[in-house]
Amino acid sequence: MSKSKVESPIPADFFKQFKSLDQFNSFFSTIFKQGVEEMLKAEMDEHLGYDKHDPAGHNSGNSRNGSFPKTISTNSLGDVLLNIPRDRNGEFEPKLIPKGKRFSSKIEEAIIGMYAKGMTTSDICDQVQEIYGTDISETTVSNITNNILTLVQEWQSRPLDPVYLALWMDGIRFKVRKDKKIQNMCIYLVIGLKNDGFKEVLGMWIDTTESASFWLTVLTDLKARGVQDILIACTDNLTGFTQAIKASFPDTITQLCMIHHIRNSVKFVPWKDKKAFCADMKLIYTAPNEQQALTALENLRSKWSTKYHYAVKSWFDNWDNLAAFFNFPPEIRKIIYTTNTIEGLNRCIRKYTKTKTQFPDENSAQKAVFLAIMNIEKKWSNTIRDWHLILNQFLIIFENRCRL
Repeated sequence: MSKSKVESPIPADFFKQFKSLDQFNSFFSTIFKQGVEEMLKAEMDEHLGYDKHDPAGHNSGNSRNGSFPKTISTNSLGDVLLNIPRDRNGEFEPKLIPKGKRFSSKIEEAIIGMYAKGMTTSDICDQVQEIYGTDISETTVSNITNNILTLVQEWQSRPLDPVYLALWMDGIRFKVRKDKKIQNMCIYLVIGLKNDGFKEVLGMWIDTTESASFWLTVLTDLKARGVQDILIACTDNLTGFTQAIKASFPDTITQLCMIHHIRNSVKFVPWKDKKAFCADMKLIYTAPNEQQALTALENLRSKWSTKYHYAVKSWFDNWDNLAAFFNFPPEIRKIIYTTNTIEGLNRCIRKYTKTKTQFPDENSAQKAVFLAIMNIEKKWSNTIRDWHLILNQFLIIFENRCRL
């Protein structure tokens, strides 16, 4: 059976009157304006409870009070000037064109998307004009993206899991205008490894510098949001960091980032000896167990301590927190002996924010970093490698603390 042909409600000859696309767009804009205004009038009728000129409206307590002009931006027609009806009591709130809203949802989503990709406000203005034919100011872009701050607050205060198998903690620095000066601000970031093998960014916090005392504030916030236990915490060797973790989570095993420590050690070694010194250090952190690592450490001391005392001394001063990973199987060692996990997050955030040499305020920095995190987390769609093996290892080692 052949399908019946659907007749167009508009005769084909009707469109022959338009000699150019501009003429058609002008006509379509008029139809759009008329249609929307009639729909708004229908909303007003429903709000008041009676039609225009209906005697039922006499002495009703409210009535129509003319209209006011409002320009809205659409996806296909650009800017359209509408007459928005109003009532005498000022109670009418149109649903079709809500108060305070000038852009279609698609344009707002596009603006936020461009902002998330690291575009500057001026570039966004140019792009919106080019694509949608709508002129917007940089202030308007900021106002639209300010809606993100509500999402940031909700995300920052959401409940967390009671137990995390591992935590990676680090800070990322940005230049931010504050008190009429450009200052270096630190955004504190924490990634947690959940018991299903997936990573999640637990939150972000901002302060003027990275310090152990503020990290204590971060850890306190995590506890307030439901975190009861952290099995392993991986950090850099910021002074006092380990003590801050122990103050909040006494049973947590702390592991200092081996890569950070190596970099700090070689700062005391000149170029001529750096290759040989690094080769001897490598025997420490690649040792199969802690006993052989200690043997390699003693060799480092006997060979280099006289020339580079501080480079060698730092190993002994931090050994307890550097050697924690030797107590675990190779699969767990691989994910905890460095902070590469969170440094990878920082690198990705930099890609999204590289066009912003400085932020006008703290809110702008938080908006940009939050949107970057949301985009990055979308790509964390798989568990960490060898997850089932790693989970079984955690269950055996932390039998009484690891929850499924």
